[in-house]
Formats: sequence, structure tokens, C-alpha cells
Amino acid sequence: MRTPIEIATAVRKGELKAAEVLDECVAAIEAGNPPLNAFVHLDFDAARVVADRVDAAVAAGDDPGPFAGVPLGVKDLEDCAGMPTSHGSLLFKGRPPVPSDSIHVARLRAAGAVPIGKTAAPEFGTPAFTSTRAWGTTRNPWNPIRTPGGSSGGSAAAVSGGLVPMATASDGGGSTRIPAGFCGLVGHKPSYGRIPHPGNQPNQTAVYGLLVTTVADAARHLDVTAGPDDRDRTSLPPPELSYEAAIENVTVAGMRAAWSPDLGFAIVDPDVAGLAEAAAMDLVAAAGLTLVDKPVQLTDPLKVWWSGGVLDIWTTLERDMWPERADDLEYYNLIPARTSATVTAPSIGRIWKQRARFEQEVAAWFDDVDVLLTPTTAVTAYVAEGPMPSQIQGVEVSPAMNTPFTMLANLCWNPAISVPAGVAPDGLPVGLQIVARRHRDEVALRLARIFEQARPWPRLAPVAAPVASALASPLASEGSHP
Repeated sequence: MRTPIEIATAVRKGELKAAEVLDECVAAIEAGNPPLNAFVHLDFDAARVVADRVDAAVAAGDDPGPFAGVPLGVKDLEDCAGMPTSHGSLLFKGRPPVPSDSIHVARLRAAGAVPIGKTAAPEFGTPAFTSTRAWGTTRNPWNPIRTPGGSSGGSAAAVSGGLVPMATASDGGGSTRIPAGFCGLVGHKPSYGRIPHPGNQPNQTAVYGLLVTTVADAARHLDVTAGPDDRDRTSLPPPELSYEAAIENVTVAGMRAAWSPDLGFAIVDPDVAGLAEAAAMDLVAAAGLTLVDKPVQLTDPLKVWWSGGVLDIWTTLERDMWPERADDLEYYNLIPARTSATVTAPSIGRIWKQRARFEQEVAAWFDDVDVLLTPTTAVTAYVAEGPMPSQIQGVEVSPAMNTPFTMLANLCWNPAISVPAGVAPDGLPVGLQIVARRHRDEVALRLARIFEQARPWPRLAPVAAPVASALASPLASEGSHP
């Protein structure tokens, strides 16, 4: 499958019709979606109307935009006009289509993208796997026994599986980068506020994104979607550069980089750590970075993130949902809802003090370093149905310890990107995470581009064993909801 930039370039020149690209994706989805369960809602008719409009604009001599004719999957936590938003939950499944796009989707649509359907997400985007009672289990194209991650699991499966060239994501604790790492994709989490995200976000960690296969596509996405909107009081001023140009020309040589295999607290699979460290050292050499020996010793960001998110579920649940419909919640949301239903104001005050301390620790650490390099996750993709493993290398861990590296950037609003670092002995991808200083998205993207040039990666998942055979293996029955 062509990249989004390749598609848009050909469509804008009149060398390819948007309708032809759509036909290719429809065929790929009809063949590939049943085994992967990447899409939970499809509207080919509406997509054809948009594609025909793009082709008409080209025929009239107009430019449909930087993503002209590019089919787009939209994560089911995000609104897309004319399609329902279920939030991966029985509580919202079956509701009518929403009337308008999110700001993010509206900007992609204005750039010529062709929304084709909604991609699967775990309920409210909570865990790092994508399996719900509402929509079933979404599977990793690299190995259908395994998860594509979460919460942007459907988007990752759709792109890695070659169903669509790009799909939206969102990242409140790693939900763009974790699926990118698990599926061998590029997943950029912009600085908080770079892309407007209005709505109820007490924890102020979530940022919209896109899952793609090249850094240039990620950069173009940010050029299209970045910029302020009065509906989001945290949105940043317009960037004073082109990110697509920046990935080729921003000077990074001499910047100080630190590698951390564990952030001072994590337990990491040695194969994952080894591949990520080799990738990090190759990036340091290719980019001319100065490697700084600065160990990371911070407050455990997992505890800060989990406690700080205590209010988020209560801005999602509607008045008649708790406790009347508590049984319709997935277990991983039911338990936090029960335990947080009686949290007091003094408790919330202590939570925010803890987060403020963590933010100060990270800011002080970045006084001497420009870039932090880590594995994206502590393990490769685990069983698709979940739950997250409770052991790493035989050591008992909390489920969140499987993905301990991503939450720092959400809590402190840093830009971060996951790029493919290699393939582990189990045949699954491993990601390298690049975290830059706040607001320096161009640095994270530039370094990702340098790494992409030094260490090209396979853009799509290889042809896997037949799904039926894979699902019949013993591993397929290892995971299940408790």
C-alpha cells in the first residue's frame, strides 16, 4: 500500500483518482478486517461521496489538500460526522451517528482525507489491549494471537495490516506509542496542546495523533492539524515552522541524549531492552548526538498517572450510568470506578501535589539533557484478549508495568515518538521511544527521521500464518478476562 504522502501527491497531480484508492482499501478491508477486527463501523457510501468530491476538485483545477484522497480510519473514541462513537463500551453502543467531527478529524477532512470507518478501542481507552464485550477482540497483524495494543489498537491493526494508509489515534498514557511499538509503526504523541482537544480532561494528558508507517506522514499530519482553537484553552499558538520540512533540516548534532533501559524502576524483557538499546546507540551515532551518562531516578510515573486519572472516568460516565449500569462496564473500568467513587477533596489535593512534584523532577532532569531514549514498552505484544501480563521474566508486576515508559511524556506534556527498533525472537516488533523537551516536536520528529534513514523498517506486517491455525495454538487460550 502507498503511503499517505504518495497517495496525496498522485491524486493532486491527477495521476490517480481518490475513488480508485478507496476501491483498493474497500477490497483490503473486506478481506482483512474479519480476522483482525480492526474496524467496528464502516461507511463506504459516505467515503465514496468524499472521494468523488476530491476527484471533482482535482478535475476543476483545485487542490483538495495535503491528504487528498487518503482513506482514513477514525478511532472510536473520537467523533466523525455521520458515524457513531461508542467509546468501546456497551454503555454507548447503539447510539445514533454524531453530527459533527472533532477538531482533529475536521482538519484532516479539510486536508482531503476520506474517513472510511471507526477503528476499535478498549472501553474509554483505559488498557493497553483492545478487547471489549461491545466489539470483541482486535488482533495484531504480525501475529493474530497477540494484541495490537491499546488504546489505539484498531487503528494500529488497520494500518499495519494494510487496510488503510493512516488512522487516527489518541494518547493519554501511551495509547498511540504502545500500539506503534507492538505493530511496527510510527506513533507520534505531540506536545500537549499542539492539536486542540476540547472537552472534559481533568487529568490533561490526552493528545490526538495518527498511526502511519513513515515519519514524513507523521510530520505532515502535524502540519495539517496543529494550531490553536478557542474551544481548547490549552491549545498552543501556531507553530512557526513546517514539520515536514523540519524532519530534513533541523540541526540536532551535538544535542545531549540519555539512554535509560528502565527509568530507574521498570522490569524489562531483556530481548526488548537489547533491541531498543542497539537502536538508541545507532540513533546517537547517526544524528551526532552527545551521549550523556545521566541515570533516570524519578518518582514512579505509573503511580502518579493512575492516581491523577481518578476524575477522568467521572467526566465520561453520564448521570444515569452509575451505579445503575455498572455491570455494563468492563472490569478494568468497573474496579477504578468503585474505588474512586468516594474519593475526597483532600485526597485529590494530595494527588495533584504528587503530580506537581513529579513534573518538577522531570523538568530538573531535562536541565542537562535534550533527549531521553527508552524502549517504548517493557515487553512485546501479549495475548490479544488480555489481561495485561502479571509477570515479566518471572517477576510479579502490576499490569501497567508492561508499559512503564510512555506515561512520563503525558504527565509532563513532552513530545514523544515511537519508531520500530527491530523484531524480537518471538517474531514481534519492538519500539524505540524518543522523548524531547516540551514543545520541541520538531526535534523528536527529526531524530525519528534520521533513524528511519539509518535503519529502514518494514512498513507493513509480514504475511502471517493463517489466522485459523494461529488461533488454534495453545497460546490463544492463555489470556481471558478475569
